Amino acid sequence: MSIENKCGICGEIHTEYPAFTFTYPNPYYWLTDEQKSENVKMDADFCTIQYPDRVDRFIKVVMRQKIKKSRLYLDYILWVALDEDDYNDYLFNFGNENHEGLYFGWLSNALPDYKFEKSIPMDVKAKTGNQRPEVYPVLDFSHPFVADFYHGITKEEAEKRVHHILARSPR
Repeated sequence: MSIENKCGICGEIHTEYPAFTFTYPNPYYWLTDEQKSENVKMDADFCTIQYPDRVDRFIKVVMRQKIKKSRLYLDYILWVALDEDDYNDYLFNFGNENHEGLYFGWLSNALPDYKFEKSIPMDVKAKTGNQRPEVYPVLDFSHPFVADFYHGITKEEAEKRVHHILARSPR
């Protein structure tokens, strides 16, 4: 497939599948403007949301969804929620090129073409070389997205998603 799209980050024309990138975890959108300014701490890789009774902690990760009968993937750059211990461990080791770790998290973005009644549990793998962690849905969780992740999606489905995201993106 050859889709030309102008990258919103570098401004260059690319001909491969663009990554689906989520700017914020879903709970961010549920906040008022005042709550966003007072209760959210965020940068490119970390986000915390302070509530009266708890703090939610998120990290940005990468997920690759296989396209059947090809060597292609759809790449997603999204957010997962971690518990306090895992978040602090990842934060403490952020920037350590030799750090590897396995964490447990929860998908914190609604992916196109799926209905989410509850969050999907995710295995989070921090890799050496200061790369973003890669995530994998917990295999035995029953949801169409989990099945698609492990069995792949068709090229037609991938192209439908790419066209959908490009139609919503500024050019």
